[in-house]
Amino acid sequence: TAADDLIALMDSLHIDRVHLVGTAAGGFVTLDTALSFPSRLRSIVVANSIGGVQDPEFVELGRRLRPAEFTAMPAELREVSPSYRAANPEGTKRWIELEKQSRAPNAPPAQPLKNTITFARLESIAVPVLLLTGDADMFAPPPVLRMFAAHLKRADTLVVPEAGHSTYWEQPDVFNRAVLSFIRKH
Repeated sequence: TAADDLIALMDSLHIDRVHLVGTAAGGFVTLDTALSFPSRLRSIVVANSIGGVQDPEFVELGRRLRPAEFTAMPAELREVSPSYRAANPEGTKRWIELEKQSRAPNAPPAQPLKNTITFARLESIAVPVLLLTGDADMFAPPPVLRMFAAHLKRADTLVVPEAGHSTYWEQPDVFNRAVLSFIRKH
């Protein structure tokens, strides 16, 4: 699993504990690692992510948020906010180029998770958590962030105005400042 690989990398580098940051699908790995190896983490940041939660009600919410028509839209419409696309055509063009490169035709499938992630399982996470999303994130909109926060004991939240699913790309100064400030506290 990706969590096992992460711990193996930490062991190889002789790193005992880390602040782990995951965005989008990386949030699944971050939560899975927090559930599997809590003693190896100082804190976690889960940004713009649905976290891999498998509660039936949450999976159904995902179907309502992301029907077939949503999935058929170009990636930049699903993931990059209208504000960014309007204000930064060059940045949007570069984002599209990178997104296409990341979708290699022979890419291996995603690694499985160690855990079935549920909201009840999230309640066992004891490390400090920063949950971050953009107010225009159509994958993980602010109400989804609040659902996660309700199940995490030590969660701080941040909704970044005029940002979509790629908050780190669209507003890197805001994203980096929030993450670094959170890490400094923990």
